[in-house]
Amino acid sequence: MRLTALLLVLVATTTLGAPRVEVKGLFAGRAVLAVDGRDHLLRAGESSPEGVLLVSSTSREAIVEIDGVRTTLSLSRQIAGSFVAPSEPEQVRIARSPDSHYRVAGTINGKAVMMMVDTGATALAMNARDARQLGIDYRSGARIRASTAGGMVDSYAVTLARVSVGGIVLHNVRGTVVEGSFPEQILLGNSFLSRVSMSEEAGMLVLRGKF
Repeated sequence: MRLTALLLVLVATTTLGAPRVEVKGLFAGRAVLAVDGRDHLLRAGESSPEGVLLVSSTSREAIVEIDGVRTTLSLSRQIAGSFVAPSEPEQVRIARSPDSHYRVAGTINGKAVMMMVDTGATALAMNARDARQLGIDYRSGARIRASTAGGMVDSYAVTLARVSVGGIVLHNVRGTVVEGSFPEQILLGNSFLSRVSMSEEAGMLVLRGKF
């Protein structure tokens, strides 16, 4: 299994019976932790409902505290000796942010990003600056016009070779790059969402891959 800076599987086994903690996203002062299979976006000093405290986080490692014991989870690469096909589709659980949006860590063409789930966006959308940072040659794509809050703007239709959220990986995802600073956040739109199953469970948005 290939892991990137934002898609890691580092299991904390600090004490017998402690919750299983996986790091799925690392940022300065924030981290996406999966605790017993439930994803939580935590800021330094915040605890998950299961009692896992994020002490600190950088883009390379996170320090978590479980039952009073601190553990450093740093970036690593794991290679499985064998592969067993999962009996169920991959699943990602996304907690609702204080502003009522769902944000999730993922990758676009292998590079780490944070995206906001937007069922109103027809495609995975980003602004030109984000596209340049991701190394996307968007100007080679078809030029189109897109409607924004500020009116019609020049945009480009692109195809993203690989988009991943947790263990869900999709290839050849349709994207839109908008000239200017809109959207301020990368939008995980329907060109991705229509290819997965979505549901809300106990206040969490659950994405499931399709076989």
